[in-house]
Amino acid sequence: MRQDFLNSLKSFYSKYRRLPSYSEMLKLFGFASKKAVFDVIQRLTEEGFLNKNNRKLSPTSSFFAIPLYGVVKAGYPILTEENKQYLTLDEYLIEDPVSSFLLKVSGDSLFDIGIFDGDIVIIERKKEAKPGDIVLAEIDNEWTLKILRRDRKRQVLYLEAANDKYPPFYPKRELKIYGVVKASVRKFERMN
Repeated sequence: MRQDFLNSLKSFYSKYRRLPSYSEMLKLFGFASKKAVFDVIQRLTEEGFLNKNNRKLSPTSSFFAIPLYGVVKAGYPILTEENKQYLTLDEYLIEDPVSSFLLKVSGDSLFDIGIFDGDIVIIERKKEAKPGDIVLAEIDNEWTLKILRRDRKRQVLYLEAANDKYPPFYPKRELKIYGVVKASVRKFERMN
């Protein structure tokens, strides 16, 4: 029953980008009493879905969580048990929200590791990275997204694409690291 109330609030929030007033919740939940609405709100607040500050309601990150039912094989089909948990994508994908930002990828140099033209990458600001990290870098005054590598013979850092049609990128003057890719997000379109 609580899930029905929560889903109604999520639908309202999705449509209006705000939580409904208590009067609107009366209609939304089909209640005749504001006390019943208050009880539902109290329960959702105690469970961590809503915050109440100075009688003003706001959603928490848990409010936006969606069900994680378990694991599914992408190989041969198997029977699976439902193991429902809740997960917010921002908590899953973003370790440090204060130093993270998004960039839209243009180009195919990271194709072989599954980062495609049009994907959104989550970057965590960092001045240093380890070889093997996918980095946002400035190489000789040009910005790029590549894999950071170390040339042991030359004792120098360079950038490598994940697509055979691109050569390694050695800095002529300077290589600066600005961040490390933490995740890549892609929205799928219908397959024909």
